[in-house]
Formats: sequence, structure tokens, C-alpha cells
Amino acid sequence: MAQQDYNEEIIIEELRDSETCQKAFSKVIKHYSEPLYWQIRRMVIDHDNANDILQETFIKAWININHFRGDAKLSTWLYKIAINESITFLNKERNKHTSSIDEENSFLINSLEADEWFDGDNLRLELQKAINKLPEKQRLVFNMRYFDEMKYEDMSEILGTSVGALKASYHHAVKKIEDFFSSID
Repeated sequence: MAQQDYNEEIIIEELRDSETCQKAFSKVIKHYSEPLYWQIRRMVIDHDNANDILQETFIKAWININHFRGDAKLSTWLYKIAINESITFLNKERNKHTSSIDEENSFLINSLEADEWFDGDNLRLELQKAINKLPEKQRLVFNMRYFDEMKYEDMSEILGTSVGALKASYHHAVKKIEDFFSSID
């Protein structure tokens, strides 16, 4: 679906009408599947897990579409659901795979190295390793800003955090990634 074919105001009206709700939701899925997939994928690394979480995101959105008030953009609401689903998944995985804090993100790096869908070169692999070593909030902010080029104001709505705090998180994340690359030279 081309960007110009998607008008959020019209889609929201159609979502509120029982006659057009299913068709409108199909448009939402087509429009947001790819960006949500990549947001989720950068968080959970594994392609299959990202697909599962994306599906769960749309299921939750469909079940709760009547509760969408329109206070925020539809994209903001969907990103919140996707991020919350991803965090829930990561917490479950950490509990399964870790016995110490030192091992906390090692399962993400192991998943990345074993992922048959990862087609990056060695530099991209090292970047992902550096990102995966970041604390969860910094990793999330870095991914949204660096890869999605999301505005801090939009991130603020999605994450419920001030723009200043997000800028600080991004700055700290960049510094840690720079330090990671300095240490491997």
C-alpha cells in the first residue's frame, strides 16, 4: 500500500464502524507490518520470534480496537503494544536463560549469531553485539532513533518518557557503542 493511500483519520473512522472495521484493520496491518516487524526484530533479534510477537501485537490491537480512544496516533498505540509485547518476551527469555546478571543479554547475542536470517557482515554483527550489551531502555531508544529515525517527540509519546531523558539515553547508548568499538580495535 502506498503511503498516500493511507489516511489515518479515515482509517480510524472506518475502524469505529462495524461495517468497515475489518477492512480498515487489514489496511492497518499492511501499513504497519514492516516497520513494527523491524522494531520488534531489533529488540528480540530472532526472525521467528519477531514474527510471533508481530502477530501477537496485531491480535492485541484487534481485540482492543474498541478501546482505542484516538488520544494518540494509531502508530503510537501500535508501537506501544509491540514494545510491551517485546519486553514481555525478553523478560521471559531472560528468566529462562540466565542465572546471573552477567549472562543477561548473552542469549540475545547467541540468538543473533545463530540466526539464519541475519545477513549482515562482520561490522554489522559487531554493531548488533554492542547494541545488545546496552541496558534495555538505552537499546530501545537507540534502535528507534538510529534505525527508525524516529523523532524524540514520537518516542516520548510511545514510551511515556520525557524528550530530555530520551536524548540522554540515546547519548549514553552512543557513547557505550563507541566504547565497545574502541575496545575491539
